Amino acid sequence: MTTDPIDAHFTASVSALTTPDSGPLRPLELPNALQLFDAQLGSRHLDLAARWLRSQGKGFYTIGSSGHEGNAAVAAALRPTDPALLHYRSGGFYLARAAQVAGTDPLRDVLLGLVAATAEPISGGRHKVFGRHDLNIIPQTSTIASHLPRSVGVAFSIARTRKLGVPCCWPADAVTVCSFGDASANHSTTVGAVNAALHATYQGLPMPLLFVCEDNGLGISTPTPRGWIAHAYGNREGLKYFAADGCDLVDVAETARAAADWVRRERKPAFLHLRTVRLMGHAGSDYEQAYRPAADIVADYDRDPVLATARTLVAHGVLSPQQALQRYEDKRAEVMDLAREVGERPQLDSAGAVMQPLRETLDDARTVSVIGPGERGGPPLTLALAINRALHEILQVHPEAMVFGEDVARKGGVYGVTRGLQAAAGPARVFDTLLDEQTILGLALGSGVSGLVPIPEIQYLAYLHNAADQIRGEGATLQFFSNRQYRNPMVVRIAGYGYQKGFGGHFHNDNSIAAIRDIPGVVIASPSRPDDAAAMLHTCVTAAKTVGAVCIYLEPIALYHTKDLYSDGDEQWLADYPQQPVRVGAARTYGDGADLTILTFANGVRMSLRVAARLEQAGIAARVVDLRWLSPLPVEDMLRESDATGRVLIVDETRRTGGVGEGVLAELADHGFTGRVQRVSSADSFIPLGDAALEVLLSEDTIEAAAVKLVGQPA
Repeated sequence: MTTDPIDAHFTASVSALTTPDSGPLRPLELPNALQLFDAQLGSRHLDLAARWLRSQGKGFYTIGSSGHEGNAAVAAALRPTDPALLHYRSGGFYLARAAQVAGTDPLRDVLLGLVAATAEPISGGRHKVFGRHDLNIIPQTSTIASHLPRSVGVAFSIARTRKLGVPCCWPADAVTVCSFGDASANHSTTVGAVNAALHATYQGLPMPLLFVCEDNGLGISTPTPRGWIAHAYGNREGLKYFAADGCDLVDVAETARAAADWVRRERKPAFLHLRTVRLMGHAGSDYEQAYRPAADIVADYDRDPVLATARTLVAHGVLSPQQALQRYEDKRAEVMDLAREVGERPQLDSAGAVMQPLRETLDDARTVSVIGPGERGGPPLTLALAINRALHEILQVHPEAMVFGEDVARKGGVYGVTRGLQAAAGPARVFDTLLDEQTILGLALGSGVSGLVPIPEIQYLAYLHNAADQIRGEGATLQFFSNRQYRNPMVVRIAGYGYQKGFGGHFHNDNSIAAIRDIPGVVIASPSRPDDAAAMLHTCVTAAKTVGAVCIYLEPIALYHTKDLYSDGDEQWLADYPQQPVRVGAARTYGDGADLTILTFANGVRMSLRVAARLEQAGIAARVVDLRWLSPLPVEDMLRESDATGRVLIVDETRRTGGVGEGVLAELADHGFTGRVQRVSSADSFIPLGDAALEVLLSEDTIEAAAVKLVGQPA
């Protein structure tokens, strides 16, 4: 099998140890030392096996935990019921946590992940992650530090669920642990998460969160300045700081126990700084000698935490050198036997198998069709009032639901959409957050996976791009990488699109949704009419709660307070509160014109209805189809309405490149539509301030000219 110099160094170093004299020994203050040593040995041999599997063409992941095995003692300091979000070098932690729970086989788990086998118990062969539902380890992928905002949300939810009187996935006294590397500690996501935790505890909110920074001094090839982590996090007011030599198992165990006990008792965040060493490079493909002097690499061998533990056990008479070596070799044999076995296990063998969790989520979401329980009737509503009424009902019906974001509580939102919610539901369920979109979405991700139904608001569509990875890399992937064992239900309300008058510019008028439109498994709702908006919001919340769907709910700002459709004072854009539910993926058609089908959404619906009225006067009968759902697109409805006329005009207010219209056009082509199709859209431009915005946004004149031209051509 493939060996590494650190492997030979361990054998030679332990062989050279001598058994201490039989005199009295200082007691080893670590009663579970042998169990932790076993976890360390398992983690080391998993790393070696990963490289052997790769050399055989059977393994696909070689980022290892060598040098970080001291984190096994962090697991021992916690309870198996404490939620954990782990760094990709937390192999020792995973094995030590599994040793606390009967019926697990963690060595096999990790090896199945290395070979992408379908039998792997958390992701089913979709990725190599440290995760397992019965170990309360929430799987994380390798996006740098992206799991830290979620960890804040998980810690926040432990107390908040009890306050709301709803079930929680974690015990009342649980501690959330989140581990990461020293390079990740510099990422804005980490800085924001730590700030959010301190911001919460500063206000007296419980935040039982243990940050664990495993500091090996390197970010792939870039060194972390010596002392930087202690300097950056060691003197933060409100953040209790603990530090240990991550290569000394006893030191880690004592310090981690003190840190975990402090967080459990005080319900405040703490920072555990483990000074570790990285052995065997960043990954199997990493040629470490290209950026590190050979002398530095070799010097780290003596800091090997597995070797250090062996030395400690021998020095205290717990093991003889020969017994330590025998344990090492026995673990090698155990791991390699498993490696040979799992290397023959089947892998995902079709697109359908790979996508099964995504498909199941969307298929289940498509069956959701609900309506609010409130009394029907009342005066016709604007879009903003309809959403507001729906949110009131949702908070009444779903005790797990929370509404939060910037300015949503006391102010009631920039546009008054959330006005009165806090007074009705209370500050524990409707509250303002700090100004950080990563934190808002991380709070949603963490509370969703803990048992709540979060409804976060992103104040403007342009602000989403500050934190899109929280949806792309975290929210959308959780069901995929956990085979739906973990879910983070959420409905992200976003005020967006253009055409806002008197208050604009790029960051308040953004018509680009390309960053979210291609995220697999996400439901994107885009209502235009008030009745649809209320019904679709109820549907999204139910889909989130029952299916675990991640829903993005795009609200057209320019239509919030619109009352009129064709002429001033006609109030035809108002609508009664809905009588009927709206199913995910179902479009809505206005009219039955036989000359032209207009496929559109959001502001495009109002513009197209106005254009359709003018076309009727010119003798052209058009039907307007409001897509309502941008993911999944209502393909069946699109095709039916398109076939009815043979002429289709796609009216897309987003940008021409990467816009919704591209997807609509592709679906028509893929499904064999043979009629005439034309697409109009906004320009590939940012939206400027003032009337200049009208020069780049799609206009009614453009829609009308395209419609007339299209109908004038043979179908």
